[in-house]
Amino acid sequence: MDTLSDVLITWGYLGLMVAAFLAGSVLPFSSEAVMGALQVMGLDPWKLVIFATIGNSLGGMMNYAIGRLGKIEWIEKVLHVKEKDLKRAEKFMAGHGAWMGCCAIVPVVGDAITVVLGLMRANLFISFFSMTLCKFLRYVILMFVIKQFV
Repeated sequence: MDTLSDVLITWGYLGLMVAAFLAGSVLPFSSEAVMGALQVMGLDPWKLVIFATIGNSLGGMMNYAIGRLGKIEWIEKVLHVKEKDLKRAEKFMAGHGAWMGCCAIVPVVGDAITVVLGLMRANLFISFFSMTLCKFLRYVILMFVIKQFV
């Protein structure tokens, strides 16, 4: 994992976007470390926020698309998202629909939420908007936290 992070850091903004995509999907990866390293290296913080938001939102939308396929067995086998996590996410989301895309940033269940949005056939535009908005805000907060320590 460290080698991959090192490679992504050398790619700069594009590397951050790839890291954020991986983190936004169900793959276990952290874009925060890559963003922090790039910010410490002097790259523009706002560009980092934009590239991270784009990558992370696309990763979440990949989960949505996979959920839209509606094959639980495939989701469990390939994405390693357990049916109990999907059920927990579905229960958590009950009655809130596509706006639950904001919860895609929640650790552990965030990935399952994006898959369940697809399974539930939640409104694509609202899902994407709510997911992107909250991911953007998370990266803005992260940017300011990193600035405090640099």
